[in-house]
Amino acid sequence: MEWTDDGIILGLRRLGEANAIVEVLTAGHGRHLGLVRGGGSRRQAPSLQPGNSVHVAWRARLDEQLGAFTLEVTQARAEGLMRQAHSAFAVSHLGSLVRLLPERDPHPELYATLAAVIEHLDEPALAGMLLARFELVMLAELGFGLDLDSCAATGGRNDLLYVSPKSGRAVSRDAGEPWRAQLFVLPYFLIGEVAEPPAMEDLQAAFELTGHFLAHRVFEPRGAEMPDTRAAFLHAVLRGVPPRRPDL
Repeated sequence: MEWTDDGIILGLRRLGEANAIVEVLTAGHGRHLGLVRGGGSRRQAPSLQPGNSVHVAWRARLDEQLGAFTLEVTQARAEGLMRQAHSAFAVSHLGSLVRLLPERDPHPELYATLAAVIEHLDEPALAGMLLARFELVMLAELGFGLDLDSCAATGGRNDLLYVSPKSGRAVSRDAGEPWRAQLFVLPYFLIGEVAEPPAMEDLQAAFELTGHFLAHRVFEPRGAEMPDTRAAFLHAVLRGVPPRRPDL
């Protein structure tokens, strides 16, 4: 059995003196692990770090075996990503989210989304916006997508400002006003394109929203807790993002 594909490295685990088991998300073969001979050596290990893009060749005698990887780095991002706290935590958290998917289950659109997110993690505000959007995508991939296209009460598509914590559906300004204290705020950047990076308050609202549904629909039913890297990422990001100006 063998195949080739493009992938993004999610993690690396030493095996013995010099080998390593590398975890990648591939475009056509999903999240996949493989043995890299010499992957734990001083020569190879630095290039096999999370965030790097690779061309993958996988071989095994039987499909259900771990198999062996031959990896060629096509884009080395890891060193740059590790230079800033927020991007280092982002890569770790993205890996934690992707590991919620079954192994070897293809998710080509998610792969493309992950590649786009990792490519734009330099600026804290942009990184925060992209990661919040990625969490929404992950909820949908896991079968718990939120319905943010129209108001749950009126069916209208305009002025969507809130989200119900029970149904995960959007609620318009007028319909939600009487219950605004019980609803999540819906930052516009989660449903539309914005010209400016989001303010601190918008990022906090977005992660409160996605965090609620990730916790109650994904992690808690599995008997798991939210990864610590999520809180660490958000803390690092908010240190570099200014609050909304009073005149806006």
